[in-house]
Amino acid sequence: MSIKIDEEKLQFHLQGKNTSYVMQVIKDGYLVHLYWGKRINKYNGSNKIIFMDRGFSPNPNGQDRTFSLDTIPQEYQAFGNGDFRIPAYQIKLNNGSRISDLRYKSHKLYKGKPKLEGLPATYVNDYKEAETIEIIMEDKLTGLIVTLNYTLYKELDVITRSVKFTNLGEEELRLLRALSMSVDFRDDDFEMISLYGAHNNEKNIERRKIVSGIQLIDSCRGASSPQQAPFLALVRKDTTEDSGEVYAFNLVYSGNFTAQVQVDPYKNTRVSMGINPFDFSWLLKVNESFQTPEVVMVYSQNGIGEMSRTYHKLYSQNLCRGNFKNKVRPILINNWEATYFDFDEKKIESIAKEGRKLGIELFVLDDGWFGKRDDENSSLGDWIVDKRKIPNGLERLANTITSSGMEFGIWFEPEMVSIDSDLYRQHPDWCIHVPNRPYTLGRNQLVLDLSRDDVCDYIVESVSYILSKSPITYVKWDMNRHITDIGSEFLPCERQEETSHRYILGLYKVMDELVSRFPKVLFEGCSSGGGRFDAGMLYYMPQTWTSDNTDAICRTKIQYGTSLIYPAITMGAHVSTVPNHQVGRITPLETRGHVAMAGNFGYELDLTKLTKKESEVVKEQVKLYKEIREIIQFGELYRIFNPFDGNEAAWNFVSKDKSEFIATYVKVLSLPAAPIRTIKFKGLNPDHDYKDIFTGEIFGGDELMNVGITIPRVKQDFFSIQWIFRQVEEP
Repeated sequence: MSIKIDEEKLQFHLQGKNTSYVMQVIKDGYLVHLYWGKRINKYNGSNKIIFMDRGFSPNPNGQDRTFSLDTIPQEYQAFGNGDFRIPAYQIKLNNGSRISDLRYKSHKLYKGKPKLEGLPATYVNDYKEAETIEIIMEDKLTGLIVTLNYTLYKELDVITRSVKFTNLGEEELRLLRALSMSVDFRDDDFEMISLYGAHNNEKNIERRKIVSGIQLIDSCRGASSPQQAPFLALVRKDTTEDSGEVYAFNLVYSGNFTAQVQVDPYKNTRVSMGINPFDFSWLLKVNESFQTPEVVMVYSQNGIGEMSRTYHKLYSQNLCRGNFKNKVRPILINNWEATYFDFDEKKIESIAKEGRKLGIELFVLDDGWFGKRDDENSSLGDWIVDKRKIPNGLERLANTITSSGMEFGIWFEPEMVSIDSDLYRQHPDWCIHVPNRPYTLGRNQLVLDLSRDDVCDYIVESVSYILSKSPITYVKWDMNRHITDIGSEFLPCERQEETSHRYILGLYKVMDELVSRFPKVLFEGCSSGGGRFDAGMLYYMPQTWTSDNTDAICRTKIQYGTSLIYPAITMGAHVSTVPNHQVGRITPLETRGHVAMAGNFGYELDLTKLTKKESEVVKEQVKLYKEIREIIQFGELYRIFNPFDGNEAAWNFVSKDKSEFIATYVKVLSLPAAPIRTIKFKGLNPDHDYKDIFTGEIFGGDELMNVGITIPRVKQDFFSIQWIFRQVEEP
């Protein structure tokens, strides 16, 4: 399991635990892709590239009409030199030329994995976990050096890719396109999986047969967005949750992205992913470099579930960082849906007091505590405590709550500014805007220009001031509008198309500084819920508020779709009141609890208004989650019933040592003459006996997986049931 190099053939074989990835330098220095799939011991060229003359496919060498870049499988494609398919990169010279031609120059091989300058990326805990190869390509005419970075995680069937551009020529050039990866498959027998949605309806699963032409998902919103996630997978048509081949791609980036699949006339398939070239360019001066974000590529030979568990392991241990990486996450109560903007100090203390009685560990003060913010129309940017609502100050309120035994957390939206704010009145030039153009408002707010160092410094210092003055251990970091009117007063005209990417680089710089200053604070990302739930943010904030939609039935789909890539420990999931504030549905408190326990558990309602019976249920839920949260947060997830396919959802979590598991079943509607259903659990040790902690019944792991358990027939909409099994200890 390593990267093997045949120096004579210039063949590179990335050989993981269960996968192989092979490429080679061929005639005249072109780098071609030969194979990616199930692990092989050695590549001897059984699937040789067939060179043949194709009409309208031009040739680099006119004496050889069988060789065309338009028809061979390449690793990283240029624009304008004979390949009419989507290029991986494109440049523009001062004379207006946009043509380049990459040829192999050299390669480097080393243990471990380097950091990406200014960007989040996966990392190694031990240099032995991974090997990295750099393949250096060169365009001799311009002096452009393109370094293709491949890291092989030996035990995870993961390959990460990124690209670094360096201008060693004699004049500046402009990058018009700079994707992070591209790979060519020599067939089109695939279906494509992507995740689409909207605010309150994130991470829906789309699966469709790929066809001739281009299938594209992207975001031009300044954020990874709820509309399309920076993820796609190609699967064979017979691939299921538990069997079949999967080739998956996820971009570690939080801004504008593109991910596309192109099928050419000869049934070859090209997959490419990276920063969206729409409204993007980057001026690269002599001796300057540009680093692209990282793409995490996962191969699975055992279905979509194995793909997900590979991402979960990698992101839990090699992406998320900090003190909370391997710590259980606290159960919280957030006051947002309980009070919205209408609260005072007494109300907050009463909710926290009730939460403490029920065993809840963290109180989170949401929007409305600063400036003069009684609604969405003012005060963003003015991070000063509103003494009308909190007359004794934030520090006293936090101390009062923490002295009772709870932790204290707080909400920020630091990337935004309200027009009705002292910050905007003092610095109207600090927002993203185009001079002399009217503003496009979103949620009555503007976006601060994080391409500017002074703006980034203001955010760091204003947030730091609040965090340093009070015993705050949790921050919910929100971003409630996308970016329009793209422009920066700070940047010169020739760099205006760098604004969106520089915004993201500024955000990462801000986050890196804050998490370094406050390592004991748990940061949770949020963008009206899952509007920026991506791997880039998880590098700084190890969990994300999955959706503003807290309805349990909607959440079965939202959390199911999110789990394709991201582990449960990264997903915030709360119990809210009924009728639900987003969809008006009334679901049992038990069902709301069962669904929310599939992530980082919490509550978002007014605890002071619960009935005595409801309080008892909540108290039992809190107690139970404390007993099982290590299995959910650090165990393995197995999806059983897909809520996108019908009237039910089911999943189970298994502890790392397979000694315990928790399973949940949710039925949406009660149906007449309904069949009797059986649920078969997954991922257990077939040789273990497991005891149901609720009934005392004992079953073998093989029986639970292969025979299954009969689901009780209950005439009730929105019904759920939860099983907890523990291994029976041998006498």
